[in-house]
Amino acid sequence: MSIKRPVTPNPYELLPATASFSVTSTDVTDGQPLKDDQVAARGNSSPQLSWSDVPEGTKSFVVTCFDPDAPTPSGFWHWVLVDIPADVTSLDTGAAAGDLPGNAFHVRNDGGESGFMGAAPPEGDQVHRYFFVVHAVGEESLGVDPDASPAVVSFNLAFKTVGRAIITGTYQH
Repeated sequence: MSIKRPVTPNPYELLPATASFSVTSTDVTDGQPLKDDQVAARGNSSPQLSWSDVPEGTKSFVVTCFDPDAPTPSGFWHWVLVDIPADVTSLDTGAAAGDLPGNAFHVRNDGGESGFMGAAPPEGDQVHRYFFVVHAVGEESLGVDPDASPAVVSFNLAFKTVGRAIITGTYQH
């Protein structure tokens, strides 16, 4: 059976517009293949991310990694880190596996684990995009708990996001 299909649109272009700000990474180069460290079968480590010029009114952050190119109608959530304090402006490489800042916590990714799950597209599939997004939130807490699904987090973000910064890596087996 073939899983050949059209490339999905950039999902963040389909959301209501928000302010933008800057995100950089020593591990992810925008539009380029991910390093082995960010691949599930290799390092499986969350990338370093730094952000700046956040919008006024930012009271917390949510960091996500989403693959819209997974062969499902809903893509695949690799990382959802919620309620990062507003004074945090970076996460180190591997931060998802370590101590989290303030009251930050993970919700389960689509692999069923709390934390980061590296790139793992099907063998021979098209190039997958991994959208690492820092969401600036206008409230100190998104109002979800660790049992929330990534979809519930995204739904809440639709109403509470004041800005968004995106860096996108790619990967293909």
